[in-house]
Amino acid sequence: MTALLLSDLHLPAEPSPLREGFLRFLDGPARTARQVYILGDLFEYWIGDDAGLALYRDEIRALRALTDAGVRIGFMHGNRDFLVGTGFARASGVELLADPIRVDLDGEATLLSHGDAWCSDDRAYQRWRRFSRNPLAQSLFLRLPTSLRARIAGDVRRRSDDDKDRKTVEIMDVHPSAIAEAFRACGCRRIIHGHTHRPATHRLQIGGREVERIVLADWTPQRMEWLEAGDGLRRVGFDGNLTIRGTC
Repeated sequence: MTALLLSDLHLPAEPSPLREGFLRFLDGPARTARQVYILGDLFEYWIGDDAGLALYRDEIRALRALTDAGVRIGFMHGNRDFLVGTGFARASGVELLADPIRVDLDGEATLLSHGDAWCSDDRAYQRWRRFSRNPLAQSLFLRLPTSLRARIAGDVRRRSDDDKDRKTVEIMDVHPSAIAEAFRACGCRRIIHGHTHRPATHRLQIGGREVERIVLADWTPQRMEWLEAGDGLRRVGFDGNLTIRGTC
């Protein structure tokens, strides 16, 4: 039995090929897995369980059907859906994961993370991350009317998109020293993360050891990809016509 890992689907609130693809993933490939790890930014934004459970009713039902069938699903917060809470977990049957978390993957100790905490050169984002993860700030935000929360989330998203146009790729990528420290702290030889939208496999030498850092792909209508762990690792996904393909 395999484990499947994916991140950065950024499912919008409105109908889209991405939502269709995720539902097909849950009803197809995920059914053959032992474990599914969703490493953040499943949703384009999440302004609270009260609103999100209604907006993503079909996805919640599909997740629940999968967990009821015995597939374990772990969900990690991303920078867009960090307000996913226990209401979502109860409704869907998923387990909320710490970030980072060490797991056994295909017989190899592996550190999983969304990855945004390692983008330490992006100081403006790290300040926002600390503020947005503050329990008091979250509590106050969740008390606001749904319409106001949606407006604020839209403004934040637009500012984030504008910032990306001004920042260099290097600033928005993970920092080598942060990755090196993560490898030293976990004692693993493998890290898997998302966030950067730069899918690749990096083989490194850290502390005299050969290690690898695997970056998951973000989803687009033309590429809906996950990592399959079982008898090795390989990238698998749907193309734009929702036809399954391998990308070893």
